[in-house]
Amino acid sequence: MPRFALKIEYHGAAFAGWQRQSGQLSVQEAVETALRRLEADAPGIAAAGRTDAGVHATGQVAHCDLAKDWDPFRLSEALNWHLKPHRVAILAAAQVDDDFHARFSAVERRYLFRLLSRRAPATHEAGLVWQVLHRLDLGAMRDGAAHLVGRHDFTTFRSAMCQSTSPVKTLDEISIEAVPVPHGTEFRFRLRARSFLHNQVRSIVGTLERVGAGSWSPEDVGAALAATNRAACGPVAPPQGLYLTGVGYPLDPFGGK
Repeated sequence: MPRFALKIEYHGAAFAGWQRQSGQLSVQEAVETALRRLEADAPGIAAAGRTDAGVHATGQVAHCDLAKDWDPFRLSEALNWHLKPHRVAILAAAQVDDDFHARFSAVERRYLFRLLSRRAPATHEAGLVWQVLHRLDLGAMRDGAAHLVGRHDFTTFRSAMCQSTSPVKTLDEISIEAVPVPHGTEFRFRLRARSFLHNQVRSIVGTLERVGAGSWSPEDVGAALAATNRAACGPVAPPQGLYLTGVGYPLDPFGGK
């Protein structure tokens, strides 16, 4: 059976997350249903990351096995037709080797978190950002984030429901950009690692927001990390600001697009 990689974009608000769940709509179910409109016996699909309810994606990757040797462009077009009216799009499809696995072949995952700081309510970006009404100190948040880069025990920033066998992860990059918006500022947090713990990104951003607000010092972030205790973490940021933006592989199945 030919194997295909799919690059997937979705608005997470209407979904209970990526993973199929009984009685709740998931992104996985929406894509699998579309696939079975093309091939009734199409097996289930696997994804690079299981995003939570309300989390978005602009670069999720999944793979599927199909009976027909589809032209990748025609496959993506057909799937997008059958995905209507869900807010899910197949950005690209590519035929891959049989040993390609969307999750286990991945060597990098990239996330973006969008945090809007302004008094006026979000209108066009409602549901796509986390909004706070107070100002945030960019320099302080960058100083706090610096404590987290590298290989650490991230127990403090790990959900109690996390199923990972180890809390030790290497955070390769965390950058924070301030972008002016009308009467406010959008702070964009970009994080890159081979893999992440459950709720790790949202826990980190929620903690750094407290630093930016002045409730924590940058050094408090290092102390929280060293505590290896979930109780030492700051608040967990809400899901609507989080995006899975990309997944890296030794050979990019989509040709770098």
